[in-house]
Amino acid sequence: MSEEIQMLEMNEHSNGLGKVEIAPDVIEVIAGIAAGEVEGVASMRGNFASGVVEKLGKKNHGKGVKVDIAGEGIKLDLYCVMKFGVSIPKVAQEVQDNIREALLNMTALDADEINIHVVGIQFENAKAEAEYEQEM
Repeated sequence: MSEEIQMLEMNEHSNGLGKVEIAPDVIEVIAGIAAGEVEGVASMRGNFASGVVEKLGKKNHGKGVKVDIAGEGIKLDLYCVMKFGVSIPKVAQEVQDNIREALLNMTALDADEINIHVVGIQFENAKAEAEYEQEM
């Protein structure tokens, strides 16, 4: 069973030596690292398998990132956990800007969409979370 991997072909910088193809996994890793660099992002949401892999010591930089390549466009969906007390719209904008810049610098690709999904809030400690729960 041969699994077909969709590759993104780079046509803009043709030099006659051959072609360059970038796998979606590479875009996931770049976006994951760029998102993690932004102050206010606590972590990225992964699935059960990525959590087990991280427990075994291997860092999964593409965790919480979904890449969809449709035609010539790139659509990214990021699932982030934010730190308590930050401005979510401001941090989300910074994440989008940082990812767009990293993709342009490293791959010369421009994403059509970078969607940020905030899936949780991380409190600094259990005491702050308990105080927040009591106020509700």
